[in-house]
Amino acid sequence: MADGTALNAHMVSFRGLSDGLEHLALTFDPIADTPLVRVHSECLTGDVFGSARCDCGPQLTESLKMLSVSGGILLYLRQEGRGIGLYNKLDAYSVQDRLGLDTFAANRHLNFSDDLRDYRAAAQMLRVLGTSQVCLLSNNPDKTEQLRRYGIDVVDQVPTGAFLNECNLRYLRAKVELHGHRIEITQEIA
Repeated sequence: MADGTALNAHMVSFRGLSDGLEHLALTFDPIADTPLVRVHSECLTGDVFGSARCDCGPQLTESLKMLSVSGGILLYLRQEGRGIGLYNKLDAYSVQDRLGLDTFAANRHLNFSDDLRDYRAAAQMLRVLGTSQVCLLSNNPDKTEQLRRYGIDVVDQVPTGAFLNECNLRYLRAKVELHGHRIEITQEIA
């Protein structure tokens, strides 16, 4: 709410979706006709352990704060490591460190695509929750495009903050330069 009071949250679990994985939704009352929605891919290293290599943890924290005040939906998708899984993501970290590659090049080095995530399950979850029109809280244009392709009307794409640090500068630049993420990198890290 406008006064900073936290809203009630409800957890909904999903299985039997198109990707065969288990996913969660956190809904925060009130759910508007066009709710603010964060589609967040699981990141154990960032979300749980606070890794500075990515911006996942800060994006999740920011989203939860926004949704708990204004209402909306957080979809937590089990798509670790851009869809390559936890162990392969850790291998990609090692490749990045050894060969000086960005996250996308490391995935390709391990014979994966840049990003294997598919957001059909997110669209299915939104429809089950009675939502077909959203304001998407994301910097990733691919999420917007895929949700639209799967029948969700993305009315607006609201960017998250830019959570820049000395460990993730190259990662964030790669997201902007190679995949068109809407992140404003306005400063250099000393």
